[in-house]
Amino acid sequence: MYLGLDLGTSGVKALLIDAAQRIVGSANGALDVSRPHPGWSEQDPADWIRAAEDAVAALRAALPNELAAVRGIGLSGQMHGATLLDDADRVLRPCILWNDTRSHMEAAKLDADPRFRKITGNIVFPGFTAPKLAWVKNNEPDIFAKVAKVLLPKDFLRLWLTGEHISEMSDSAGTSWLDVAQRKWSPELLAATDLDERHMPSLVEGTEAGGTLRTELAGAWGMGSGVVVAGGAGDNAASACGMGTVKAGAAFVSLGTSGVLFAANGSYLPNPESAVHTFCHALPQAWHQMGVILSATDSLNWLSEITGRKAGELTAELGDDLKAPTGVTFLPYLSGERTPHNDAVIRGSFTGLAHESSRAVLTQAVLEGVAFAFRDSLEALHAAGTELTRVTAIGGGSRSRYWLKAIATALGIPVDIPADGDFGAAFGAARLGLVAAERADPFAICAPPETAETIDPDPKLSGAFAEAYQRYSALYPAIRGVSS
Repeated sequence: MYLGLDLGTSGVKALLIDAAQRIVGSANGALDVSRPHPGWSEQDPADWIRAAEDAVAALRAALPNELAAVRGIGLSGQMHGATLLDDADRVLRPCILWNDTRSHMEAAKLDADPRFRKITGNIVFPGFTAPKLAWVKNNEPDIFAKVAKVLLPKDFLRLWLTGEHISEMSDSAGTSWLDVAQRKWSPELLAATDLDERHMPSLVEGTEAGGTLRTELAGAWGMGSGVVVAGGAGDNAASACGMGTVKAGAAFVSLGTSGVLFAANGSYLPNPESAVHTFCHALPQAWHQMGVILSATDSLNWLSEITGRKAGELTAELGDDLKAPTGVTFLPYLSGERTPHNDAVIRGSFTGLAHESSRAVLTQAVLEGVAFAFRDSLEALHAAGTELTRVTAIGGGSRSRYWLKAIATALGIPVDIPADGDFGAAFGAARLGLVAAERADPFAICAPPETAETIDPDPKLSGAFAEAYQRYSALYPAIRGVSS
C-alpha cells in the first residue's frame, strides 16, 4: 500500500492506493484560514499536523490492515507558504500562505533586481516565499533574527513525519530562491534576502526518498519500520503526476480555490515577461509552465456567500446548455491576480449591471470571468512558446458541465473529462510514494487516466465569447487606476 498526503488550504487529504494504483480509501482533516488584515492569509502549522492526524486516524479506523501495509508515503502541498522555525524547530509565527499579498512592495523590489528573473526564470510574485521573508525582516525583525529554517508547508509535515529538513524541486521552484535550470538553491538570491543555504532544507527529486517515517508514528499508525517518505511535489505538480501530465504537450486546467492552466515541458522554457510560472516538475529533468489565477472556485464561493445559495444551486439555475454572454462582465480579481498581470492590489468587479441582471446572470458572469482568466493564461503560455491543443479538467469546479463548456468555448480547444476516479494531488502524491519506495519508473507509474467525455467548443457561440473576451480584456486597464 502507498499513502498520499495532500496539504491543501482547506484541509489535509489522506489517500491509500495499492500496488495496482487502485484507490483503497481516503479521508480528510479540515483546516481554516485566518485573514487578520486585508490581503493577509495565514495558518497555524500545528493545525496541519492536527488535520493530518485526523485524516490518518480516520483511515486507520476504516482500513487498519491496509494502512499497516503502507511501504511508501508521498507528500503534496499548497505552495509558497513561509513556515519559519527557530534553531529548536519551534514555529515562530503563523505561516504566511500562497494567497497572501502583503509583501507586494518587497516583491517588486526583488523583481527589480535582474538576477531573480535570470536565475529563477520567473517574476518575483508577492505570493512567493522570498518576498514574505523580506516582509518579515522589515516588519517583524525580532522574528527574522530567530529564523533558523524556512520550510514550505508540506515540508513542515515532512519534518513531523521524518524529523528531517528536506524539500524537492517542484515546490522549491516557487520560492524565488531556486536556480530552476540547475535544480539547486541559489546562494546569490538567498543572500539578497539576508539568508543562506543553512536556512534552507536539503533538496531531493520528487520521486526520490526524502526521509523515513519516524518509529513513533509508524507504531502509532500500526505500520512497520522503514516506510519511505518520497520527496513529493507542490500541489500542481502532484496533480500533474496524478493526471499523468508529465510528458511534453500534456496539459490540464484545474478549477480549485485558485485556477491553473498547466503544461508539461521536456526542457526548461522560461519567459518571465509573460507572467507564466516556469517550475521544475516532480520528475527528474522535467519542467512545467503554468498560468495561475488566484480566485477560481473562490469566485463562485464568494457569490454563494453573498447570495445565500450553495454553489451547486447557483450553477444549476443556468441549466445544461451554454448561453451567450449577457453583457455583464466579472473580473475575478478578489485577491489580486498573477497571470498575466502580476498585480497584488487589483480587485474584482462587475460591469454592465442593469435592473434585469438577475442572480443567474451574475452567476453566468462569474463562470465566464474565470473562463476568460484562463484564456489570459492560454495567451501567456502562447507568448512563452507553449501551444496547447486540448486540456484535461480537474478540481472541484470541474463538476459543473456548464463551466467546462464555457472554458472550452473561451479557450477554443477541447476539454477532456477523465473517467471516474480521484486523480488529484493526493493521488499524485501516493504515486510518488510508490515510485520512491519501489524505485519504479515514474513515467510508467504516472500514466494518464482514460477519457470519459470530451467537451468541445460551441461553434455557435465562439464569436459571442470572443467579443465578450475583448470586453473582459479591456476592463483591466480601465479599472486599474481606481480599484487599488
